[in-house]
Amino acid sequence: MAGIYIHIPFCKQACHYCDFHFSTSLKYRDEMVGSIAKEITLQKDYLGGETINTIYFGGGTPSLLNADEINRIINTITGLHTVASDAEITLEANPDDLHAAAVKSLRRTPVTRFSIGIQSFFDEDLLWMNRAHHAAEAEASVKRAQDAGFENITADLIYGYPMLTDVKWKHNMDTLFGLDIPHVSAYSLTVEPRTALATFVKNKKTPPLSDQQSAGQFLMLMEQMEKRGFEHYEISNFAKPGQYSRHNTNYWKGVKYLGVGPSAHSFNGDTRQWNVANNAKYLAALADNKLPFEVEELTEENRLNEYIMTSLRTQWGLDLSKLEQIAAGTKTILQKEARPFFTKDWLKQDNDTLTLTLSGKLYADHIAGELFF
Repeated sequence: MAGIYIHIPFCKQACHYCDFHFSTSLKYRDEMVGSIAKEITLQKDYLGGETINTIYFGGGTPSLLNADEINRIINTITGLHTVASDAEITLEANPDDLHAAAVKSLRRTPVTRFSIGIQSFFDEDLLWMNRAHHAAEAEASVKRAQDAGFENITADLIYGYPMLTDVKWKHNMDTLFGLDIPHVSAYSLTVEPRTALATFVKNKKTPPLSDQQSAGQFLMLMEQMEKRGFEHYEISNFAKPGQYSRHNTNYWKGVKYLGVGPSAHSFNGDTRQWNVANNAKYLAALADNKLPFEVEELTEENRLNEYIMTSLRTQWGLDLSKLEQIAAGTKTILQKEARPFFTKDWLKQDNDTLTLTLSGKLYADHIAGELFF
């Protein structure tokens, strides 16, 4: 069992908070699709023949591709790999791209799941973020997808930004619940270096973000999701029972995956590699039949810390016996280091499994960092 991630490095415009790799020029779109297909071919042995059970189009904005381009990439994968008959194939999409003709054409692809970047149902907030869609388009895009037969849908929301009052945050959640989708991803806004938002904060054109606001809205989020029957299966992800994102869950559980496209990362259990985050250099390398990536051999310490970071973010928690499989004696060491968090009621232990408490979820990254080897 393994996954394949495809990074589509194009966007209509740059969201003020985004630090992912993308270009707002579509000049090399045809060449990019061809190069991605070539990279998939050159990397055909990376996953060791394992069955592919998830394919994920991320970005950037993958919904800028048309059905023929998506099919070309998927057909390249199915021609080289065994793909499970029930594979989850996700396409990240912006609401403004999911117009009626696009949704209809996407039914001609094997895509089974949409991840729709809604972020907010308030036009003034979307304008502040420099999103390309309007609030009305967000609701309409979900309904169009559902009417076309796409039931497996997730949507993104953002909280913790200056314009978002608690009243508006509650409205955003209620609106999303009213659309009857099985999965929600919600992220606290962060100020990333070299983004427009970072410049605005530095120049005092927008207020700095408030940790107190983010924490309060995260607590609201968890409370409302539980009331609506969603499971909080990962810090930023909520799903109706059995409706988890299989692709992202594989990341958190350490399953192998191949990443293709500029800036994409790959993991095979022993090494991690990442492609150059530059479209021109990526295209030039593939034109020369070269793979434009760097490789990092994962040390024992790397593997321990990655497992701590990813497992603690999930409802399944950190299995101390898995630490022992990576390195003998680590179970005892980690239990000792975790004692202060038991005292604060941030961590709890059930047999050999450590999980975050409700209050502990507010400090997930801090706790993981303190437990690193």
